[in-house]
Order: sequence, then structure tokens, then C-alpha cells
Amino acid sequence: MCDDLVQHGGAEKIIEAISDIFPEAPIYTTVASKKWLDYFREKDRRVITSFLNRFPFASKLNRYYSIFYYHVLAIESFDFSNYDLVFSISSRYAHFAITNPATKHICYLNTPGRMFWEPFDYFENESFGVPYFLKGTAMFFIRPFIFLMRLADVPAMKRVDLVISNSKITQERLKKYHGVESPITHPFCSPPLTVKTSAEEGYYLILTRLVSWKRVDIAIRACEKIGKKLKIVGEGPDMKRLQSLAGENVEFLGRVPDETKWELLSGCRALINTQKEDFGIVPLEAMASGKPVIAYRAGGALETVVEGKTGVFFEEQTAESLSNCIERFEKMTFDSDSCIKRAEQFSSENFRCSILEKVNDLICTKS
Repeated sequence: MCDDLVQHGGAEKIIEAISDIFPEAPIYTTVASKKWLDYFREKDRRVITSFLNRFPFASKLNRYYSIFYYHVLAIESFDFSNYDLVFSISSRYAHFAITNPATKHICYLNTPGRMFWEPFDYFENESFGVPYFLKGTAMFFIRPFIFLMRLADVPAMKRVDLVISNSKITQERLKKYHGVESPITHPFCSPPLTVKTSAEEGYYLILTRLVSWKRVDIAIRACEKIGKKLKIVGEGPDMKRLQSLAGENVEFLGRVPDETKWELLSGCRALINTQKEDFGIVPLEAMASGKPVIAYRAGGALETVVEGKTGVFFEEQTAESLSNCIERFEKMTFDSDSCIKRAEQFSSENFRCSILEKVNDLICTKS
């Protein structure tokens, strides 16, 4: 079970991986796009959606529906009484599943819901679809729903039999907000496809969903300031704002197929990671391609990037701090094999074994 199947990012890769571990299990979710439904149908997997999937423009407006309580009601509407085990992958709501005492519930937690535990960071630069001068008014109306979600989230998390955190920062947030202890199973990095490396050299690369809290804007400003070429791969609601900031040195490529993604990673000077992620698979994908990472010193990057060996860190989420770091980076050298070996420590097989071990331990302990 998962929050939704609309986007294509790290959380969705975890959903696919868990489905591969338990291929006979149906996938429950609040909303699923046609692309995801078709994808899992081709893999002979059954996807069960909620009443929310019948709402007008459910996939396109999913992010706005999620501000209110609809997704919680949708998750709680599912009947799991015939199951011995429910496995949820949650970034916001999936852990709200209601199970009977005989059904064990394991939650793989990508992060405690940012929109209601860290709303000021999450909604920074959000327009909410209204003119800028009305933004404060929109936040005023949203705050009661944020408060309601916090009240509901704490007991919902404590109903779960076992929570598995994806990183140290998620583990710490879970302990702080919910008082719940959790073991860690890191996400995995798939090996790169064999691709022809781009002949073009010297560009920096960003590969992320374009939302305001990812702070892609500082990379645009930093590269413009020091005259470095930047390619941006990804889509999202912040794209128009970011395009308005960009000059001739910045190229927006939108969403690209996997083969193109690996080609861009193999050909870049380095990946730039501007956001504070709970874990972040993309830096690992860069290292798997033999490329170093320039990362903001926070979050999951601290668990994957080895400073001076597979990348460097900048201290503040500002264009100045990042541009100084890029200039420092250009005077350094990095070994491609070291980057690849670091990424190999986060393998899909290690992920699979860790998940199965925890499932077996819970079943044996609780039975």
C-alpha cells in the first residue's frame, strides 16, 4: 500500500521494489495515474484505488486534494481484514491504514509528512494557484488542516507494528514527532544502464522533481554567477518560476527516459544536489555512473556522499555558498572507481534481504 501513484521518483522506486518482493500482493493506493495503472497491469500486478481516484482530475489535482483530509479517509476506507500482513510505504498517509489485531502492519517510512510537520519549509514559495498577494490568506485557511493532520498522525503511527526508516534523519524525525523507535533500511541504487556517454563535457546536472523546497533556484543563480553550464532534468509545479530565473547557461530538459538520464549522468562534470532530502537516490545514481556530487550539507546526502572522495558539501542553501563550492570543486580531482564502489554499497539485494529479514522477525516474534 502507498500514498499514491502519480509521480515518478525515489518513493515510487521503493513501491516497485516492495511489489517485486511480494508480487502476489495487490497494491492499494488512494490515486493512480493511467501510466502507473498500465505499467503494473503489464507486470500482472493488481492495483486497487480508492474513491478519491474518481474525483475530478484526481491525478493532476492530487497535490491540492492532499492538503485536506481526503487521503486519510481514502486510506482508512480500505478493508484489510483478510490479510495477515499489510506493508505500507508512506511519505504522508499510507500508515493510516486500519488493521485488526490479527493483521500485522509494517510501514517503510520515507519521511514523516513534511506538509504537516514542516509546513514552512514544504510550502516555501508555493503559490497555491492564487496571486502572490493572496498567498498568506491561502496559508491561513490551510493551517487548521495541518493542525488536524498532526493530531491524527501521532496515534496512526503508533498503531503500526513496525516502522522501518529509510535514513537516520527520518529515524530522528520519527522519534521527535511520534516518540517511535525504528530500525533503518536504506533505499537502493540500481546499476546504470550501458549507455554511450555524451560527447558534451563541462556541464553540471540537476535531476529532481521541480518543487520549491528542492531549492533548484540557488543552482540556477550560482551557475549564472560563475558562468557554468547547467542542465536540469525534471518536471513539477515550480518549473515556470525556475525558467523565469534562468539565463543562457541553463537548459531545462523536462522528464527524460532512463537511457537518457544515465547518459547525462555519465557525461556531467558533477551532480548538484541542492535540497535537504530524507535520503535521496539520485546522488547514488551519479556515483554509480562514476561521477562526484556537490551536495548541501544536510539530510540523506550525509549518509551517502563521502566528502573529498565522492563529492563535496556546501554549507548554506544560498547561491553564494554553492558557487563558492563549485569553484572549490573545480580545483579538486575525484576517482571514478571510488564513486562506483560507494554506490555499490547500496544495492537492491541488500535492500531486499533487509526487508525480508525484518518481515520474518516481526512475524516470528508476534506469532
